[in-house]
Parts: sequence; C-alpha cells; structure tokens
Amino acid sequence: MNKAIAEIKSVWIEKLSDKSFRWHFFYSIIILAVALYIIARYLKYIEQRPGFTFNDPLLISFEAIDLTWVTFIMMYGALFIALITMTKHPRNMLWAIQAYALVISMRVITIYFMPLEAPPGIIPMDDPFIAFFGGGETLLKDLFFSGHTATMYLLFLVSPHKKFRWIFLIITILVATAVILQHVHYTIDVITAPFFSYTSYRITRLINSKKKR
Repeated sequence: MNKAIAEIKSVWIEKLSDKSFRWHFFYSIIILAVALYIIARYLKYIEQRPGFTFNDPLLISFEAIDLTWVTFIMMYGALFIALITMTKHPRNMLWAIQAYALVISMRVITIYFMPLEAPPGIIPMDDPFIAFFGGGETLLKDLFFSGHTATMYLLFLVSPHKKFRWIFLIITILVATAVILQHVHYTIDVITAPFFSYTSYRITRLINSKKKR
C-alpha cells in the first residue's frame, strides 16, 4: 500500500515539476469549477422556463421504473474506479477535467436551444447521496443531452486501462438504459449524449497535442 502511494506521489511530483503541465492542470481545475458553478445556477433558471414536450415512441410503450439507487450506485462506483485508476496517469486526469468542462459547456448551450419539459410519467431521479446530506433540488428539465450518459461515456474515453474501459462502456449502456426506463430522459437525449462526449474528448486531445508543438 505504502509502495503504491509512493509511486503515485512520485508520478505527480514529476509531472507537476513540468511548468507547462502544472499551469494547464491548475487552470483546467479552475475552468471546471467555474463551469460547475455556472451550470448549477443556470439549471435553476431552466426549471422556471416553459418548454415543450413530444411523444417519444419508446417511452410511451412502457411505464416508468424507479432505478434511482441502482443508477447512482453504478455512477458513483464508476467515478470512484476512474479516480483510482487515473491517479498514476496525470495526463489522462487532465484530459478528463478539460473534456468534462467542455461537456458542461455544451449542455448549457443545448439545453438553452432545446427547452424541453419533463417526459410524461417521469419518476424524478433525486441524487440519494445529496438528499441524505441535505439540500439539493430536483431537476426535471436538464434534458438535452443526458449528463448521466455523457459522463459515463467520457470515463470510457479517458480511461488509461483497456479492461476498465470495457467496464465503463458497460456502465454507460446500463445507465443510459436506466434513465430511459425511469423516463428521466427522452430517447434522443440519451442517444446523442455519447457524441457530445466524444466531441469534447477529441477537442481536448487536439488542444493538448498542439500545446506539445
């Protein structure tokens, strides 16, 4: 255990000794923090804004099923695994931070231009951990595109280990299925989410490849 911690510490000391990486890493954290701050307040506005709904052929074919706990156990489990497996890979951690900030920025734009009302028959997906510690509001209109699905697929893209990539891909599919079964999202919200994650990831890789030149 101590050896593993020492190896991780050594990797980060070496990486952070690189001035370029150090500045990119820290300003990326700041950008992500700002993006999270903005979207948290932005979504409160979105909840008050009128939107439109439509008949989703898939959703109207079955009753919603409450899979809240299953979904969040998978998501938080995946996030924990991702953090642990990327501790020895600062570069992948940097990509994850930057790409996730881009995903958030894209959601701000797409949600604005796609003002949707919650799908009929929705069972709200309250984060059980936030609810347990108090606070937090139930969001119903942060729909296009699915943040749950996008986040899980992003973990698949940035993971440095092939075996864990497959785990993240499976979790992405399961989470995507769960939010549809619970009527938390329209089908189009879920289907398009991986494309936004992939775009964010490719932009991140392109930006970082140019910085090396």
